[in-house]
Amino acid sequence: MVYLFIKTIHIISSTILFGTGIGTAFFMWWANKTGDLYAKAYAARTIVITDFLFITPTVIIQPISGIILVNMLGHNYSELWLFLTYIGYIIAGICWLPVVWIQIQLRNMAVEALKQQASLPEKYYKLFKLWFYLGWPAFISLIVIFFLMVFKPL
Repeated sequence: MVYLFIKTIHIISSTILFGTGIGTAFFMWWANKTGDLYAKAYAARTIVITDFLFITPTVIIQPISGIILVNMLGHNYSELWLFLTYIGYIIAGICWLPVVWIQIQLRNMAVEALKQQASLPEKYYKLFKLWFYLGWPAFISLIVIFFLMVFKPL
């Protein structure tokens, strides 16, 4: 019963992490396709809050619940599928940490431009491009991790 509870927490948490990540990425990308400064500022404000409320807790829950499950099932931490999971999680984390900082910068620039009724600075577009490119390795890593969770040896 405890195993199934932890497994459920792990699955729900991974789903929230992946779903929120792809949802906020699409929301921000879509808002930035428009010429609407209000839409860009709104999206940037929203994803900063969303990251804090949803992604941050799941980033903490995932390794904790994963370690508990590995121990409960008696897996060796050096098994290939686990090693690949660690690498994927590290790649996603290395990409996510600067993305959080970039999102805050994008939000601040968009809100300030909106207040001043000014155009966004060139730095905004450079940071947005970096934000976009950092999302891909994180996204692919999470897909690989999902695959490894499903196809792990029993």
